[in-house]
Amino acid sequence: MPRARCTDEMSTVHLSALGRCDRSPSPAPNHIMDAGEYRRRGYEMVEYIADYLENIRERRVFPDVKPGYMRELIPSEAPEHSEPWDDIFRDVERVIMPGVTHWQSPNMHAYFPALTSYPSLLGDMLADAINCLGFTWASSPAVTELEMIVMDWIGKMINLPPEFLHSSPGDGGGVIQTTASEATFVSLLAARTEAIQTHQLRFPDLDDAEINSRLVGYCSDQAHSSVEKAGLIGLVKMRYIESDEKLSMRGDELAAAITSDREKGLIPFFLCATLGTTGACSFDNLEELGPICEKENIWMHVDAAYAGAALICPEFRTFMKGVEYAKSFAFNASKWLLVHFDCTCMWVKNSGSLHRTFNVDPIYLQHENTGIAIDYMHWQIGLSKRFRALKVWFVLRNYGIVGLQSHIRESVRMAAKFEAFVHSDPRFEIPYERHMGMVVFRLIGENELTEKLLKKLNSSGQLHCVPASLRGTYVIRFTVTSPHTTVEDLTRNWSFIRHVASEVLASTASVEHKTRVPLKETRKNPNFGTSLLLANSPMSPKIVNGSFAAIFDNNDVLYEFAKKLQQLKLDVKDSPGRAMRRRIRGMLMSGKHYSLDSRMDLVQSVAASKDQDDDSKENHLPPMRESSMESANNFDGSYNLQTLDTACQTELDLLFNGGNLRHRSLSVDGNMDDLVADTRGPKKINEVLSVHNAEGGKGLMVRELERGTGALRQQGTVYCRHCGTEFAANR
Repeated sequence: MPRARCTDEMSTVHLSALGRCDRSPSPAPNHIMDAGEYRRRGYEMVEYIADYLENIRERRVFPDVKPGYMRELIPSEAPEHSEPWDDIFRDVERVIMPGVTHWQSPNMHAYFPALTSYPSLLGDMLADAINCLGFTWASSPAVTELEMIVMDWIGKMINLPPEFLHSSPGDGGGVIQTTASEATFVSLLAARTEAIQTHQLRFPDLDDAEINSRLVGYCSDQAHSSVEKAGLIGLVKMRYIESDEKLSMRGDELAAAITSDREKGLIPFFLCATLGTTGACSFDNLEELGPICEKENIWMHVDAAYAGAALICPEFRTFMKGVEYAKSFAFNASKWLLVHFDCTCMWVKNSGSLHRTFNVDPIYLQHENTGIAIDYMHWQIGLSKRFRALKVWFVLRNYGIVGLQSHIRESVRMAAKFEAFVHSDPRFEIPYERHMGMVVFRLIGENELTEKLLKKLNSSGQLHCVPASLRGTYVIRFTVTSPHTTVEDLTRNWSFIRHVASEVLASTASVEHKTRVPLKETRKNPNFGTSLLLANSPMSPKIVNGSFAAIFDNNDVLYEFAKKLQQLKLDVKDSPGRAMRRRIRGMLMSGKHYSLDSRMDLVQSVAASKDQDDDSKENHLPPMRESSMESANNFDGSYNLQTLDTACQTELDLLFNGGNLRHRSLSVDGNMDDLVADTRGPKKINEVLSVHNAEGGKGLMVRELERGTGALRQQGTVYCRHCGTEFAANR
């Protein structure tokens, strides 16, 4: 025993010498969630979600944040060790919710519905727990079997022809895709495969690439941008058919385009017809388009992304007349059918076309029922798929057809109520017929009035809408998106819209109306340009983010732009001319970046002024020059009392650092030859007072600058780099 104790003591001494005795780091606390905590936290999460949806009306519908806001709220790297769930969950309100646009809010009227429901949420909760991948029947039979059943259920609910159903003889059936955009792309690729194979039989000497180069597809000029995108990715030409006065694609226009293209040696192969367009919820005429497609052997795909859900109501099925000519049909259950994103229902008459397009059959994906059971990996672009059918099944069973029909009809009734509100005010108009749950309206007058109204509405955060451009007319799209929307909500929304409209019209009446949005407003309004414009012009993005669509570097586009402006003759007199020159210089000299809207405002101002010619020197835009002063110089003379933008403080600190001009650029209204260096002794800035701002924010007031070493004397005017403010030198 003594020997053992001695040995233990020696071991302790040895470990101490190595620095390893009693110094091992204590293990990090383990906060990883186990089954017991999951049960408790699950209850808490369900409570939080229920409270969120019940009280969502109280939240600001559109967030008041800037790009990158979240980086300041969370660490730049993932945590080294596990964190307590309380800390994680606390950050939902602190970090996540401030940046959320609340799509379930009754005050959300932008885009289209993107709804959810309690049975849908529970369905995905279970599907996420099971987490199986349904690429083949064998990978999880329940995924495939349930999807086939619910797709037949919905197909019958909207009265699709039997050829589209799994339960009918033939090769038709339904599949759940992620989005309507993907469904359009899948259809186009299948149509391309069929066209190439058909023409190879007729012309064996032609290869795939040559045939593909001659393919041409068609859609309305009101079609969603996803159709154009499908054509770009599929490397096929897309032809846009002009819609009629009701924004509907008609048969005569399509027939003329097909005839013209065939004469050019092209091969018409695909048509995307829309039921419920993005801009105004208009409907293409399937009865006229279908027979033409059948005669010309063209694949007709019907995109009913929004309106398709309403077809469960018999009174809306008149828009489906002619659907029997379609080879594929799709709509988003995730929009209006209370099944949350993502979930797009797509049907085809001949699944063999999809198989020939997407078929891959490596040995590790084969199973004993290959060729007998459906393998959905051959119906889609991706290999695997989620168990989406489970949430659809839960919703269909919990609501029933009658419950879903009531939901659709109530949304349409709310939209009709809002339509009546608009008609009651003579200042507004509804330029296109209301369909389903969407109303497009505008202020009577120039487009800029409606644009200004929308920007003020969205910046308030009280409601959220987006615009559309319909045949050059700027409209506000007002969609009833939430199942929680009541007449009281609509009344409150309309009252607010009318109030803001009165402000817009009053401010417009006080000055001569010009077709522009003042640049100063784009500076003051932090939300300027955050709305998305749903334009429907061929070969252009159909959805343009005004905040980020065209941000240019001052070193390239703006200076080229300025050179062009110098060549224009303007009808400018005295103060208006100086004001315009200040605005132009302010843009060029500023370190700020402005959106496309503000730059186009400048172009429109110039264009509006250049109609009348005057040969006098005053009516020419003077050259704008910026020269870097490499030597230390001082400004000589005193400034008039001016109120400056807050950005000017930094400018002055750097420009007149201790009375010296240090390596900064200076913009001058005149030639650089007018600047004369004076080498008298240095003197400091006499007086800089910070406190004054006529417009309510912090400002900087410069009273007088005494002459000093290398003083600059000039005969023109100096402009602030940041705000364009003019400084006249006293002589």
